[in-house]
Amino acid sequence: MKKMSMFVGIGLALLMSVACEEPEAKPEAATGAPAFGIVLHGGAGTILKENMTAETETAYREKLSEALQVGYDILKNGGSSLDAVEQTIHILEDSPLFNSGKGAVYTHDGTHELDASIMDGRTRNAGAVAGVQRVKHPISLARQVLEHSPHVMLSGAGAEAFAAQQGLEMVDPAYFDTERRYQQLQKALEKEAAEGTSSALRPAADHKFGTVGVAALDQQGNLAAGTSTGGMTNKRFGRIGDSPVIGAGTYADNRTCAVSSTGHGEYFIRSVVAYDISALMAYKGMTLQQAADEVVMKKLVEFGGEGGIIAIDKNGNIAMPFNTPGMYRGYMDKDGRAVVKIYRE
Repeated sequence: MKKMSMFVGIGLALLMSVACEEPEAKPEAATGAPAFGIVLHGGAGTILKENMTAETETAYREKLSEALQVGYDILKNGGSSLDAVEQTIHILEDSPLFNSGKGAVYTHDGTHELDASIMDGRTRNAGAVAGVQRVKHPISLARQVLEHSPHVMLSGAGAEAFAAQQGLEMVDPAYFDTERRYQQLQKALEKEAAEGTSSALRPAADHKFGTVGVAALDQQGNLAAGTSTGGMTNKRFGRIGDSPVIGAGTYADNRTCAVSSTGHGEYFIRSVVAYDISALMAYKGMTLQQAADEVVMKKLVEFGGEGGIIAIDKNGNIAMPFNTPGMYRGYMDKDGRAVVKIYRE
């Protein structure tokens, strides 16, 4: 109970600190022109400017901007929101800066287990994969599940067999190895040995949830969202978080919005975060910003959950709330206006 009270106290303080802030982005559709736009995240957590070198900050901003531009160009040229989501996430999965694809964290056993999901707001069809170790782009496998499988979620060796059948690029598991993530695992193992408990059960004070996610609205009025992650450092027993869980880590519905989550997955699963935002819009008539704030800044905080979401609604309005010190995030609207942020600004 004391631990929960601490979470609530911290969370309420964060909520009060942003209560007077303007919503981060609300690009409205211009009359007579189709609205479209894209928004992304690269993870949330204890991301503080004083802990970031100028070079590292520049690297994050440049990679986020590069990814946004890829998705925006697809949308501007009349491409689908699904294509924009998938190709934008490819850029992030290929970067060791983020906890997805190439930059995936290590499990307790020194391996990598990757999860991803994608959802089509037009049909509300979805695809997800969990615990894959040899698929270079898990988000593409999730899309293959969406389009070429009667199922919603595939896992482990079965998912990889399906990936090979679909002709996706497979890699040696060593492809995902990086020194930075390896050192993070060693630190977690040392802490676990010292405390006698699994550090994967609770985030460290300087923890960063490096999951990546994208939500997009195309010129045909179709929404889509996708999420990709390496999970939590030092995870074991085949742990799966919210990223591949439709309704928790990813959700899209043309009638409301498209959402991708990042944070402590167990809380996001139990709170059904992504779907809850859509439901508040559908059943209570809330705006995207109101619904997102209600879930992230109130419901999650009261529950003890840390993290944030990015979302875009059917009119092109964007929300990016988070209840942690920072979140890698950004968007581009139909006019090509780009915004990239890291800290609580």
